[in-house]
Amino acid sequence: MTERPADDTRRMLWQFAPMIYGPTLLYGIGQGAVLPLIPVIAAELGASVPVAALVASALVVGQLVGNLPAGWAVARIGERLTMMVAAGVSLVGVVAMALAPVLGVFAASVLLIGFSAAAFGLARHSFMTTRVPLSFRARSLSLLGGSYRLGVFVGPFIAAGLLAVFDDPHAAIWFFGMCLLATGLLVTFGRDPERSLMTDAASAPPAPTTHTAADDTMSEDTGEAVTGSIPTADRAGVFRTMWRHRNVLSRLGLAAASLSAVRSARQVVLPLWGVSLGLDAQTIALVVGVAGAIDFALFYASGQVMDRFGRLWAALPAMVLMGAGFIALAFTHDLDSAAMWFAMFGAVLGVGNGLSSGILLTLGADVAPPADPAPFLGSWRTLTDAGGALAPLLVSAIAAATSLSIATGAMGVIGLVGAYGFVRWVPRFVPRAR
Repeated sequence: MTERPADDTRRMLWQFAPMIYGPTLLYGIGQGAVLPLIPVIAAELGASVPVAALVASALVVGQLVGNLPAGWAVARIGERLTMMVAAGVSLVGVVAMALAPVLGVFAASVLLIGFSAAAFGLARHSFMTTRVPLSFRARSLSLLGGSYRLGVFVGPFIAAGLLAVFDDPHAAIWFFGMCLLATGLLVTFGRDPERSLMTDAASAPPAPTTHTAADDTMSEDTGEAVTGSIPTADRAGVFRTMWRHRNVLSRLGLAAASLSAVRSARQVVLPLWGVSLGLDAQTIALVVGVAGAIDFALFYASGQVMDRFGRLWAALPAMVLMGAGFIALAFTHDLDSAAMWFAMFGAVLGVGNGLSSGILLTLGADVAPPADPAPFLGSWRTLTDAGGALAPLLVSAIAAATSLSIATGAMGVIGLVGAYGFVRWVPRFVPRAR
């Protein structure tokens, strides 16, 4: 009898594998294979180094501007159809990337893929928000984030193998296309987990409901899975939803954006720090790789902590570790043992990032209106993606004006301010009943 909760959780998560986790893993593998080669192909088409970096950033820009339209689309046509359309549009973008005759077409294709990625990501986020019980919401969403991280981790190794065999970076683009095709097939023909959930709900005894108030403007959330169709009555548009929930978006949403900024800054600061120390590429790659491995190893532990002890118990340690890690790293640049401190604080940042796995997804699901979450999640994801997109620009600007050490310390300050924001706003907005 004591094993039943774990068995129920495992069965629930397996039900989402064909339509959610499998497609997410495939998409991550394909995208991870292409990402490192976008600047390379842009350079082959005549781009300078700054322009190649700008083309690579088009993926993030496309995702950023695609969140709000994606929220509208999910609210109107549903999650599954949105994911199918997004996979199809991405496939068109991949073909255009592979066959692009000029740099402009290639850049537009990258932008289109980022736009479609926003729709795909928001659709699966909304799907999980309305179907997963509150009791293991964090674990399910941490697994979702971990599936994507695994794909992005594996993808570059596959790209390296394809380059060794075909000696052409376009091979990775066609591989991404194959992953997208498989993703579309899984989403279209995979077993619908909602039908299984309806069957389980019909055979299970009624569960007691919980009543928690997240905010004066928020709808009540029982914490139970939504197993039927999502109600269509009184649907609010994207901008009306943003205004209605401006309270939580301007408070908890900004704290979440600071977490996204610190995460993104880590990916920029660590390689730059290694270069500034004069380390060779292999050493830098090893430090970044170890930090990434630690990060990935902790993704499910983050969900366990959030489900058992509360969201703040994962968000606060993650932000404090990353904020303090950046600040401490900023003081080590001119030390004799700078390389050792670089490796150590790289691992610390990896631990902090791993503990934050799934937090943004989970908090967004917690505070989204349960009857119609998609427009709200579009606004939420726009905030968090904006934080991630602005952080590298902020690091570059501060480093150019002052030094890399000051830029690194500034990101640490943002992390600690964000930690305070989580302490201040998570208890107010997030339902605590389990």
